[in-house]
Amino acid sequence: MANIRKGYADTSGGQVHYHTVDGEGVPIVFLHQTASSGKMYYDVMERLEGRAMYAMDTPGFGGSFEADDMPSMPQYAAWLAEAIGSIGLTEYHLFGHHTGACLAAEICSAYPERVKTCMMIGPVPLTKDEREEFRKHFSTPFSPDADGAYLKTTWDYLGDLGANSDLALHHREFIDTCQAYMGRFKAYSAVWDQDFTEVFKTISCPLLLMCAPDDVLVAYLDRAKEIMPNAESLPLQGANFEPDQDPDGTAQAIQEFLNGHS
Repeated sequence: MANIRKGYADTSGGQVHYHTVDGEGVPIVFLHQTASSGKMYYDVMERLEGRAMYAMDTPGFGGSFEADDMPSMPQYAAWLAEAIGSIGLTEYHLFGHHTGACLAAEICSAYPERVKTCMMIGPVPLTKDEREEFRKHFSTPFSPDADGAYLKTTWDYLGDLGANSDLALHHREFIDTCQAYMGRFKAYSAVWDQDFTEVFKTISCPLLLMCAPDDVLVAYLDRAKEIMPNAESLPLQGANFEPDQDPDGTAQAIQEFLNGHS
């Protein structure tokens, strides 16, 4: 994307890296899934050119600082909210994908006066038992080893999630995941510790819920709609990488939703 710019925002934990495009109106702030980075939104940002947009790198991912301890989801959200404020944004639309949806819910709950609308792909209103089951499969670090076997493990893991539909996507996600092997473990641990449902219930701004039919979290979309019956919903495609695999649909969903809540 030719007009993308990058920057760092200071927080009490360290510097948070972000990707931004100049534009008009209330900015959209994008929060990525684990273990990606703000780059996952480039195709969508290109299609929404003309709007002010920021795609944040969560601490432990992309160019952002690595936390020394095991942060909770409220702590990750506080750092990101601090970073967004440090950039100078006092009001914004939030968009979160998977882990980004968990972060968006926390920010909406803690700072309702700042968030105009919230958009989520893959909300996770899981029971405690369901969270523990997910923890078994999505929390083990792919730690570096002497023979490099972890590289093939990481490549195959991303392929199983659908990144292998496009070699450039697969490679980008592979690089991000290898770099954030500890960030991935810490962030997923925070996700499974979070009672998303209770935080989700506190969201008071207009809400858009989305999930592709082949997304690993699609089974919980209807549950999220039942919890928040006033939420809007729009269809998407793209397995677990909707902004990359269905950028047109994702951008259109954002545009339609924000047109109704400008």
